[in-house]
Amino acid sequence: MPEEESILRGGLEAFAELGYDRASARELARRLGVSHNFINDRYGSKAAFWRAVVDSAMGAQLALLPEPDPAADDAENLRRLITGFYRVAADTPLVARLFVDELNQDTERLDYLYENYIGVVVRNMTSSIDGLVAAGRMAPIPMDVLFFAIVPTVSGMLDVPLARRLGRSDPASPERIAATAESLASLVLNGLLGTEAKAPTATP
Repeated sequence: MPEEESILRGGLEAFAELGYDRASARELARRLGVSHNFINDRYGSKAAFWRAVVDSAMGAQLALLPEPDPAADDAENLRRLITGFYRVAADTPLVARLFVDELNQDTERLDYLYENYIGVVVRNMTSSIDGLVAAGRMAPIPMDVLFFAIVPTVSGMLDVPLARRLGRSDPASPERIAATAESLASLVLNGLLGTEAKAPTATP
């Protein structure tokens, strides 16, 4: 029988490739090389197995993100967090694909992701953003707008075939990945700081 780490890794690969609904218990068992009752016997249900996979993968990912530094400038803290997010996404593309697949589905799984992982990142960003807004260095921006200004940019770290056609060297070295993450984070942050204290004009 495969070891726990191998089982969770196989589950991550299946959920990232197929999505939750298409990753049936039978298909999961086939990929993992276990009996069709294994998921229910070991984890209780496919949903519980999905949570175990997420906790194993995203818990490790979250631990790699930098914590806000109370002594640092708010803009620098935000830059470090965004850069760390992009670098971690590049290092763990299966997690990013699972994450993106779940964002457009209103499910208990999204609630689980938000309560345990997305919300943590949002809270870490909020302290720096509030400081920048209070100092007049950034306009107040609704969190939903801000979140989607930052997160989709991660595709620049993941869509390697397209990036290669746009001129990126392949395979990318760790140095190149770090430089790309820094560049993307700087573009996003410079755009946010460029708003200064002017609130965006609503489109009629």
